[in-house]
Amino acid sequence: MARYFDVHPDNPQPRLISQVVDTLNADGLIAYPTDSCYALGCRLGNKEGIDRIREIRDLDSEHHFTLVCRDFAQFGQFVLVNNALFRLIKAATPGGYTFILPATKEVPRRLLHPRKKTVGVRIPDHVVTQALLAELGEPLLSSTLLLPDEAEPMTQGWEIKERLDHVVDAVIDSGECGATPTTVVDCSQGEPVILRRGTGDPSLFE
Repeated sequence: MARYFDVHPDNPQPRLISQVVDTLNADGLIAYPTDSCYALGCRLGNKEGIDRIREIRDLDSEHHFTLVCRDFAQFGQFVLVNNALFRLIKAATPGGYTFILPATKEVPRRLLHPRKKTVGVRIPDHVVTQALLAELGEPLLSSTLLLPDEAEPMTQGWEIKERLDHVVDAVIDSGECGATPTTVVDCSQGEPVILRRGTGDPSLFE
């Protein structure tokens, strides 16, 4: 059964955040809120967690996983960004965007797109997510919590606990989360290309 954490949306309780991070460090899989919608998350080195995300979401090998980063210092360890793109991305973050970029050697091979050697990366504007990332000290490997054959993600922590109780290890509830995923911008070829329109204003990259 998944542990259920009722976390304050504006002042996350350090004790609860620490307990969630303990779950992650023990190779657990969590469902957590972001500034776009709920996501599934685990540590980068958690191979079983990655496999569980693939199974829950029925993902193929070409799915882009996302590294959810605390800040640009962390962001820069895992992806390659030229100066022009860096300025564009910096102007749009933190916020509801996921950027597809060439990965550095810090990213485990199994997380990369098999042909392009790219990975998704984002910096969220969400108090609870940021508290989690600060305590964890590394990015969260994540994927939108959108179940197969469902058009929209779940928005309520209690509903996620009910539905995924036996396939995740913890659920964070900090109030209703949005149902719109991030805007995805492919920057891997130098010029930004919008792959999905979502919470982030796409006009910044058109």
